[in-house]
Amino acid sequence: MVGTPIGNLGDLSDRARETLAAVDLVAAEDTRRTGKLLAHAGIKVRMLSLFEGNERQRIDELLERLGEGAKVALVSDAGMPAVSDPGFRLLRAAVDAGIGISVVPGPSAVTAALVVSGLPTDRWVFEGFLPRRPSERRSRLRALAHDPRTVVLFESPLRVVTLLRDVLVELGDRRAAVARELTKIHEEVLRGRVSEVLAMLLDSEPRGEIVVVLEGAETPEAALSEMVDEARRLVRDGMRKREAAAAVARLSGGSANEIYRALVGPEVEPEVEPEVETD
Repeated sequence: MVGTPIGNLGDLSDRARETLAAVDLVAAEDTRRTGKLLAHAGIKVRMLSLFEGNERQRIDELLERLGEGAKVALVSDAGMPAVSDPGFRLLRAAVDAGIGISVVPGPSAVTAALVVSGLPTDRWVFEGFLPRRPSERRSRLRALAHDPRTVVLFESPLRVVTLLRDVLVELGDRRAAVARELTKIHEEVLRGRVSEVLAMLLDSEPRGEIVVVLEGAETPEAALSEMVDEARRLVRDGMRKREAAAAVARLSGGSANEIYRALVGPEVEPEVEPEVETD
């Protein structure tokens, strides 16, 4: 399995170049696109197409070649093969047949978009392309509504606005980033709340390959912390603590009692009654 550039041909590693030059056959998602990459690298090798529509039919042929001792490199049009690209069925069949598999890591639009998004990277989930059918897409989004992990998605430039509108309805106006044409000349990353990113996209027609990164759901602890911070701001402006807790609870849907208890907890100095002067 060989990772290939996601846009900039300069990202082809030396090891990938050496591997592609040494194999007997390259199984490629698009032989024309891979042919340009090989020509750029000065490599001449036989290629065989392996894409979504013919992968099942190619498996027996490739397993036979592998069984005879041939060395085969699997590549996709860009990035790592089998990640939202053809190749998984072949890999599973090779594993089942006891055929050795090695990987030559390379660029990935998934991790590239994640790290440039400015959103948390400690826990995240990749959901690939969501279904085109609106009801199925919204159902998948609802399943993510309470997931605290950052979410990475692929989407077509023709449907990214529709996707973000569904995100706004199902997940709320959370932070997001839309990465376009990563590693290419016109690389662009739009960041902000979903509503803000939507407005940016509506100002100019999106083009190129799109990766969407969404902030995960707030944990109850994080949500309470934000509500308490808001209540403290109201207290600093002169509102009594219990009134501030009730006001924030009405706006956020939280518990006034929990907010109030946090306000008067050990991390906040207790209210001190003013001393009364006596003659």
